[in-house]
Amino acid sequence: MAEEKKIPVTNEGMGNPLSAKNQVLTAGAAVTQEFRPVKHICAHLNAFHAYADDPSRFVETNHYCAHLTDEDVRQCLLYDSDEPNARLIGIEYMITPKLYETLDKEERKLWHSHVYEVKSGMLIMPNRAVPESAWQVAENYEMNQVVQLYGKVYHLWQTDRGDTLPLGEPKLMTSFTADGQFDFEKHVGERDRKFGTDWRVKKEARKDIPSPAVHEGEYEWVDEGLR
Repeated sequence: MAEEKKIPVTNEGMGNPLSAKNQVLTAGAAVTQEFRPVKHICAHLNAFHAYADDPSRFVETNHYCAHLTDEDVRQCLLYDSDEPNARLIGIEYMITPKLYETLDKEERKLWHSHVYEVKSGMLIMPNRAVPESAWQVAENYEMNQVVQLYGKVYHLWQTDRGDTLPLGEPKLMTSFTADGQFDFEKHVGERDRKFGTDWRVKKEARKDIPSPAVHEGEYEWVDEGLR
């Protein structure tokens, strides 16, 4: 890493800005190639992930998710923003309770519930085109599904510590599960101002979304990971 200071940083990653040649290649690829896996993405979600081994560290994360099966499995690409130059920082898989219950105890420790993310108003589907009141109907439909799912998340790029490359081993991430685990109003409030949303409004709008029972193994792991 002795030469790191000599290498420019572009879009918070090491390297030169995109050249005219690569801009042309990028534009051409959009016309000539299909990118079918990416076109299968059906939802953009935003929430915060905490490091499982150090929950005092957390990262705002944009999820771009697709259904692998009708209901049971989703897979998400995770980015540090919703901009074209966003850094790919991780992956998340989401599964239904019936699949979660097939996992052994050790495997279950790698998964987290989405109940608090949904019910607190933290988890959102960013939208810049449709009036918020109308969008809330579509978002609540999505939240009714996600609240039941378990997620397994690994981040590959520790952007919160300023890394300009994805360094080290993948980090298991988790979800916040209760009030008081981080400064919710500050950090979620800052996120809301960026997207023009309000977690308080969403929390109220979701009060009738049922909270599914979370498996005991999940609570055990949360206690170990967040205390």
